[in-house]
Amino acid sequence: MATFPVINLEKLNGAERSTTMDKINDACENWGFFQVLNHGIPHDFLDTVERLTKEHYKKCMEQRFKELVASKALEGLQAEVADMDWESTFYIRHLPQSNVAEIPDLTDEYRNVMKEFAVKLENLAEELLDLFCENLGLEKGYLKKAFNGSKGPTFGTKVSNYPPCPTPDKIKGLRAHTDAGGIILLFQDPIVGGLQILKNGEWVDVPPMRHSFVINLGDQLEVISNGRYRSVEHRVMTQTQGSRMSIASFYNPGSDAIIYPAPALVENEAEEKKEWYPKFVFEDYMKLYAGMKFQAKEPRFEAMKATATA
Repeated sequence: MATFPVINLEKLNGAERSTTMDKINDACENWGFFQVLNHGIPHDFLDTVERLTKEHYKKCMEQRFKELVASKALEGLQAEVADMDWESTFYIRHLPQSNVAEIPDLTDEYRNVMKEFAVKLENLAEELLDLFCENLGLEKGYLKKAFNGSKGPTFGTKVSNYPPCPTPDKIKGLRAHTDAGGIILLFQDPIVGGLQILKNGEWVDVPPMRHSFVINLGDQLEVISNGRYRSVEHRVMTQTQGSRMSIASFYNPGSDAIIYPAPALVENEAEEKKEWYPKFVFEDYMKLYAGMKFQAKEPRFEAMKATATA
């Protein structure tokens, strides 16, 4: 099987630009995931994010997670658990309005670092979206504009820890799903693995790599690209050793953004392909997704199509 795509973004600035763009396009079309290096975010800053996130988990969340595990009798599982995940999380909203000041237990240093992290990630997300536009033959800025809605995009970060699990065969860290939104940028633990993606019916490990970001495409990019780019099922496996840090930032459409295939990508399609993806308001899709996250995406698209027809 082909190895997981790793792309050096520095090579966009020289003679290898065309080859690098081809690699990005291939990753978007055939993997739905890729890993980027030399993305412009300083390594020492990322080391600080990692240190503060791990300190915060140890100090504020580890004991709560142990109490949750005990309360739900998850310690010595005999049967597989299909309706729960082995993860400890909190969520920071950045756009349209930040709530980082309201999140309890964060030190001032961690709060300020996460504000800066959000600005850097927002810029990287928008740079990547423009690279996708170039590969798809869309005008620069098309995807950002498609995401905007009346108040701009929505953007937030899910900070997760996946503690060691005594029964990794009985419970997932995070069950298999595709992401509902736009583009996801994951800063993951550099040592403890667990993330897997589904490719050609087989689960493939996403290798931990220090100072990299794992990029994946959400359902909305599949719709706007008229299926040329795909959102892909992924999951997190639990481990018996080590706690895995995961900081996933979701650059999504605004709640009232109207999502539909880019007309330029539909013009030359066969009739049945033109009609496959629905047109909908992003917030309506999210309401549906809330109850269907861990199911296949195709019924979600069908349901949105039926709503639009009705």
